[in-house]
Amino acid sequence: MCLCPDTSGTGTQAGTAGGMSEESRVPRPGRQPGASGTGAWAPRTVSGPWSLSHGRARVAAAVLCYVNLLNYMNWFIVAGMLLDVQNFFQISDSNAGLLQTVFVCCLLLSAPVFGYLGDRHSRKAALSIGILLWSGAGLSSSFISPQYSWLFFLSRGVVGIGSASFSTIAPTVLGDLFVRDQRTRVLAVFYIFIPVGSGLGYVLGSAVLQLTGNWRWAFRVMPCLEAVALILLIVLVPDPPRGAAEKQEEAAVGDPRSSWCEDVSWSFVWSTLGVTAIAFVTGALGFWAPKFLFEARVVHGLQPPCLQDPCNSQDSLIFGILTVVTGIIGVVLGAEAARRYKKVNPRAEPLICACSLLAAAPCLFLALILARVTLLASYVFLVLGELLLSCNWAVVADILLSVVVPRCRGTAEALQITVGHVLGDAGSPYLTGLISGTLRAARPDSYLQSFLSLQHSFLGCAFIVALGGGCFLLTALRLEMDQARARQPGTGTPDSKDSESQALLSSTGSVAENL
Repeated sequence: MCLCPDTSGTGTQAGTAGGMSEESRVPRPGRQPGASGTGAWAPRTVSGPWSLSHGRARVAAAVLCYVNLLNYMNWFIVAGMLLDVQNFFQISDSNAGLLQTVFVCCLLLSAPVFGYLGDRHSRKAALSIGILLWSGAGLSSSFISPQYSWLFFLSRGVVGIGSASFSTIAPTVLGDLFVRDQRTRVLAVFYIFIPVGSGLGYVLGSAVLQLTGNWRWAFRVMPCLEAVALILLIVLVPDPPRGAAEKQEEAAVGDPRSSWCEDVSWSFVWSTLGVTAIAFVTGALGFWAPKFLFEARVVHGLQPPCLQDPCNSQDSLIFGILTVVTGIIGVVLGAEAARRYKKVNPRAEPLICACSLLAAAPCLFLALILARVTLLASYVFLVLGELLLSCNWAVVADILLSVVVPRCRGTAEALQITVGHVLGDAGSPYLTGLISGTLRAARPDSYLQSFLSLQHSFLGCAFIVALGGGCFLLTALRLEMDQARARQPGTGTPDSKDSESQALLSSTGSVAENL
């Protein structure tokens, strides 16, 4: 399948991150004399095979994992000190939800742009620009005074724009460095850092707040870590040719190809809707769960109410640690189960996603309902729910890469990110806060009613998770057919780079076969 209007064919090569000529060594081609229409590109001349050692590929993957860690720490660092931010800027629950909504809306609006640039221009440059954007915006937000709360919202939006570049492009770089089982394992490690980074965002925000007494310092620590990430990215991460680790049949550039609409597969559509359900729930839980747990402790008499900052709450720290642990275990379990089960059932990946989501729904429901009765049981079911949700991160990425041709993966990632955030976590924090605020306004002013309002606004998440499980069951019905279709030669609409890539890959195919 193809999800972008301009694609190129991929040649035949073998091995991981090897078997093709390095683009930087090849002189830019000129037009062939007498070319018809808009002209055809002359084939590239090859001075040597493009190759990357296994060690260098692993180092590049490690750097991308580190940047992914920082990326998701930025996503949830505000949630780790939400009560103090609300008190500082005098923000209500409904407006506090807008902080995450603004962040995600800016991310989803810029994701297609970065996806387009990532498919056609230097991916390393786009990644570097993204890191500069989110680190600069985060640092500047620490100097905003209380009367300019709108600037804080704006800074979160700029952080979202920077985050879009990495979320869109980084998985496609890994897809071009590794293949098959290696790619599954690397993606599993890469996506471990989604829950790990999210959890460490809570931990960092809470820990820095307790050490300094000022939540602003959390935004001043992050740029130091991001500067290291930028240097490592520039020095150690290559920008491999699209499809560098793939071995596909080559189609002639002049062959007729299917249109964009014809190439959108149902497995991609249903898996994207499943990802949307996951994003909706994780967005709402990730933003509001620490406050929900804090208010549950107040209701049980274990914690005094927070009336002014800094709030003496351990819930962000506890929730962050739980997110890190369940994320690591869940991603590893999901990826390893998919790798093993795929050997006996080619539909293993969507089936694992479906089963984990359908099991997570009752766990989340019980965690919410039991919070007023017993905190211990609530935490147990919350841990199980997070664990089952985390099983999907690496698996859904592998589903996408298996049904999208290499030249279109950046655009496909951008499309999935956009849809997932538009219908998912772009609105779920705000919607949850809005429902909570509406319910609270109609009830007596007490901490118990505040807790119950937030609890009831959360209950819809269990239903959304179950819907996501159904979407992955529908994905399983079409997966094999769509994977076979994506492997067929001649998919996608050719662009001006088609003949360049074809000449590059074809001329080095014989070298690659000997490696």
